[in-house]
Amino acid sequence: MFISGVFVSSNQAYMYLKFGAQYGPLVDRGEWYRMITAMFVHGGFLHLLFNSYALFYFGLVVEAMYGTEKFACIYFASGISGGIATHVFYHNSLSVGASGAIFGLVGLLFAAGFRKDTPFFMRQYTGFALLPMILFNIVYGFIPGSGINNAAHIGGFLAGLAFGYFMKARPAVIAWSKKSFYIWRALAVGCGIVVAISFILLSFSAI
Repeated sequence: MFISGVFVSSNQAYMYLKFGAQYGPLVDRGEWYRMITAMFVHGGFLHLLFNSYALFYFGLVVEAMYGTEKFACIYFASGISGGIATHVFYHNSLSVGASGAIFGLVGLLFAAGFRKDTPFFMRQYTGFALLPMILFNIVYGFIPGSGINNAAHIGGFLAGLAFGYFMKARPAVIAWSKKSFYIWRALAVGCGIVVAISFILLSFSAI
């Protein structure tokens, strides 16, 4: 069986599925929550290390620009978008990792670079400054045997791009309105509840 293009043994595949990996035929059987749980499963220490570093780097920038609540919602929505793209384009492959969600943060920052209201001091982290990294990852993902899930990358990136196009970064010294703050906090809490429910449902999987 393959996991994002890399061969794994049947025992490894079983363990990935047991812990929440995404697999199209199981999603078709009603295990939709695997598109969520897969974001929290990784294919080894290096996979986890690289994703953790990327999340730390881009997450700090996004959280500073948009706030914790919006960061959580954008991350979650981008991960779902990557999962949907994976289901369509890599239907019969196992998929794990948070790359789609992380690439959503990249897409958000890329789009933010083209907004006039993005703070000037954040320009070095947005727009064309990210283009070499984006192109490298996507091109590398098309190399056979790379183990990169480009569907998740592109799906998450497009979701983040949409958020970045329509969403204004918060000014550094101006707080949100109370109404906006509570709405986004409620959405962030809702995302956390959906994640918890997904792992509860996973415990009832036939795998």
